[in-house]
Amino acid sequence: MQKNKENRNMTIPADIRYIPPAERDGGLLNALTTLWESSVRATHHFLREADISNLKPYVTEGLAGIRHLYVAVDADTPTAFIGIQDGKIEMLFVSPRHLRKGIGKRLVDMAVRNHDAIFVDVNEQNPDARAFYEKLGFVEFGRTETDGQGNPFPIIALRLR
Repeated sequence: MQKNKENRNMTIPADIRYIPPAERDGGLLNALTTLWESSVRATHHFLREADISNLKPYVTEGLAGIRHLYVAVDADTPTAFIGIQDGKIEMLFVSPRHLRKGIGKRLVDMAVRNHDAIFVDVNEQNPDARAFYEKLGFVEFGRTETDGQGNPFPIIALRLR
């Protein structure tokens, strides 16, 4: 488990690693982007192949630049990741083999506890993600017709109750 000054008073389970920006090399970014893609294919059925290809560079860029990045690992292989910035969960993806095993909940709990992450956006066309966050106490407070890249994928804004 790695900690920097900002994280020294935080509780991070042993199988979740904080990855500081300086350690986000090409190999890690590629591995996490691959994990993202497999997760999206398993959960975001509304996306077409072209949509996934178009979003991939934004994901890699986001992983490189997000303020707080944590990666869940199993035998040093990434199984899930969460990115947090300014009190908001900006990204949470779990590999298909690890879905519904509690790792997403653990990552969200850690984000809330350690970073006061009380906001998250979900795709309206991904009702499982919305149900997941609602089960954890998040409620809707806004909606947009498009995603952050202007694509016609409505976004539901949620905040912790």
